[in-house]
Amino acid sequence: MSENAEAVAVLGLGEMGSALATALLDAGHPVAVWNRSQDRAQPLIDKGARAAATPEAAVGAAEVVIVNVKGGAVATELLGAAGSALPGRTVVDLTDGTSEQSRATGQWVSEHGADYLHGQIMTIAPAIGSPDAVVFYGGPRAAFDRHEALLRVLGGRATHVSDDPGVAVLYGMAVHDIMWGLLNGFLHAAALLGNAGIRIDDFQQQAQPSLAALPTLFPMLANEIDRAEFAVPFGALQHHLPSIDDLIAESRARGIDTDLPTHTRALVAEALAAGHGHDSYARLVERFGRG
Repeated sequence: MSENAEAVAVLGLGEMGSALATALLDAGHPVAVWNRSQDRAQPLIDKGARAAATPEAAVGAAEVVIVNVKGGAVATELLGAAGSALPGRTVVDLTDGTSEQSRATGQWVSEHGADYLHGQIMTIAPAIGSPDAVVFYGGPRAAFDRHEALLRVLGGRATHVSDDPGVAVLYGMAVHDIMWGLLNGFLHAAALLGNAGIRIDDFQQQAQPSLAALPTLFPMLANEIDRAEFAVPFGALQHHLPSIDDLIAESRARGIDTDLPTHTRALVAEALAAGHGHDSYARLVERFGRG
């Protein structure tokens, strides 16, 4: 155990919380752990963690308090149970929730004399501690800088995105939003190809250059949206509609669900009806709302 290693309390020992505590122990940090079900703590105690009888006891032995539980309300409840032990410490809340919940928890923590960082973990539990694991952090930059070495133990790509803790939550949601869209598109395509007797692995290998090019469009789309300038000389919205109609017809003929492409068609058709046929696909952001 390193002499200068910060002492950490980990509240919540589910799959992710246990992975966080393990990474900290492996890096030589003194770790106190607490969980409602005490049996979850035993594997960590065997690794050198100290079991705390209450959240307050765990927090009292720590400089940094990591919370990873189910829901912002539960996180606030646990921090409330820590009582007078909170002042002077840094709370790193790695609990999922909404941006407003993270701001409310951050305000409550600040009022009780502690710094607050909200972290949004963008990896599965087995990858915690890896140099490539991404965690977005929001909250006071000074608190992030003070504990950056510890935060990089949890994920090598620890990134401070804003002094507003809610922004970290929104970053995480945005990545998941894009992920689900891509995955649903791939699975719809896989159902279509599979119905035609085509091996999906053959397709993904042979179509790899086209598939790999899709994320390269994001910087262009982001720039168009930020500037609110959508007119393009090539690849305008009007050229998408025939291909979408073909996909819907092929899906219907093969008995493949058409909800996804039909929704896409409605978005494009609405934009065309509004006179945006010569604009890029980025124009559809207005249909989803831009805040």
